[in-house]
Amino acid sequence: MNAPAANPWARRWQRFSAASVRGFHAYAGWLVGISWKRFFVLSLLLLLVAGLLQHIPPFSWTYTRTIERPADVVEPPPPPPKPGDPARTRPKVQIGAPGKPGKDGVEIVIDERGVRITPRPAAAASAASAASAPQGGGEDSKPAPVVDIRLPPGATGDAVREAVEEARQAIEEAVREAQQESVGSRRSGRQREVHEVSLGEFLPTLAMLWIVASAIVKITYQRQIRAEAQAAQAVETAESESLKRQVVEARMAAMQAQVEPHFLFNTLASIDHLIEVDPKRASQMQRNLIALLRASMPTMRETGSDGANGGAVRDLGRELAVTRPYLEILKMRMEERLATEIDVPDGLLSAEFPPMMLQTLVENAIKHGLEPKPEGGRLAVKAEVVHGKLAVTVADTGLGFGRAATAGTGVGLANIRERLQLLYGRQAALTISENPGGGTRVLLALPYRPVGGAP
Repeated sequence: MNAPAANPWARRWQRFSAASVRGFHAYAGWLVGISWKRFFVLSLLLLLVAGLLQHIPPFSWTYTRTIERPADVVEPPPPPPKPGDPARTRPKVQIGAPGKPGKDGVEIVIDERGVRITPRPAAAASAASAASAPQGGGEDSKPAPVVDIRLPPGATGDAVREAVEEARQAIEEAVREAQQESVGSRRSGRQREVHEVSLGEFLPTLAMLWIVASAIVKITYQRQIRAEAQAAQAVETAESESLKRQVVEARMAAMQAQVEPHFLFNTLASIDHLIEVDPKRASQMQRNLIALLRASMPTMRETGSDGANGGAVRDLGRELAVTRPYLEILKMRMEERLATEIDVPDGLLSAEFPPMMLQTLVENAIKHGLEPKPEGGRLAVKAEVVHGKLAVTVADTGLGFGRAATAGTGVGLANIRERLQLLYGRQAALTISENPGGGTRVLLALPYRPVGGAP
């Protein structure tokens, strides 16, 4: 029975919580959006407004608050005076003749005018006060309080004395009761305080707390927004790099899938011709073509089945397995016009190397450097470790970079540079220069590490 009744309250609380969270984020976002200079100006305005509202109704209204609380210190009652103590006789009423100074007390004068009661100070005090009294009769020269009792005509001296004695007893009793009431109030241990409270006295304090809390929120929320922005930017950059890599690898896969159709046709035509004139060379060319296709086909299948694998690296030995039969076929076709040299130590065959880069460089050297040259030339492939990096050099003695009529568009070299940037960043580079013996020299430098291992 209680569950249905609690559901509306739970829903209201959820709505209130959600609205509070949205309001907090909106306010925090506004704080982050303004500058610190504007924040300080608005804080100063808030303090000024709070100070002004404090004196404007309804904040200027006040109410009285009475507080009763235990006294901090309860004074013990005064001890009774000892015999012979001058205080024992105080307060006292003394009846004597006028003009006899020297004792404290009250002087009562009875004459034909009535009864006069005046305080009687000591002689020294009277002399000092008389000497220090100003001549002009200011406030310090005012006479002591006097109680003047007028008697009706015909009153006798005995009646006056009886009346005075009764007055003295009444005065002493009143003084004694007042002392007892004072001691009783102190013994009760409670004090009563009356405070006058203003409704707006909390406004400056509240404004200051609001400013401090807003400053804390501005600092923390700004850091959070900055961290979220950096994370979003990192994710966006990673996605962009991934897309670029997929595009570049798709291009390389398309280039690799082509496998130079005219090269295959020319090779098959050469094999068909050599079968009639030189069956031994035809058989050798056929074996080289089979080796080339055997080494190229797995790479095509890996790239085509999963585009992500296109960005992976392989070992240098697998790249040479494609390059060697390719050069052997070209040597048989170009005969003495092409001389090749491959200088790669066995220890570097397991080094990481991106696929199709070496094959692209060799093809460019043959197609645009050596093949257009009538007398041909020499092609050298060399790999070594220089300053912790794997340096692979493809040098030819052809016409030179960009000088042949068959010069391409440079898409292959651009793809190589883009792939190096995606895979290694600034740690890899492709450098093209003139070969000292004529022709072109291409240097490919990238971090040296075995496949799947650390540097």
